[in-house]
Amino acid sequence: MGVKEDLERIEGLKTLVGQFPLTPGVYLMKNNDGKIIYVGKAKELRHRVRNYLQKGPHTAKTQVLVKNIFHIEYILTKTEAEAFLLEASLIKKHRPRYNIRLKDDK
Repeated sequence: MGVKEDLERIEGLKTLVGQFPLTPGVYLMKNNDGKIIYVGKAKELRHRVRNYLQKGPHTAKTQVLVKNIFHIEYILTKTEAEAFLLEASLIKKHRPRYNIRLKDDK
């Protein structure tokens, strides 16, 4: 993927995320094959997910994650605590590549 296509992909994701609600929930980041590569929770979905797409200091892991995001979906929850539980459940179910916490449930 070239620089132009990468910028267009990020701009498209920013537009999508701009429509996310400001409520608690879980977000699912997917690669170009539609596979879930990261699951996260948020008190305010739009603000949390937008942080990934902003320029700024990101860890190497986050930079690689963002390069692999092609779609983002969300599931609304009533509370932040409910989002926390749902996140843990989805991580255990899907075992996303970029979630390292909760992955090892020995």
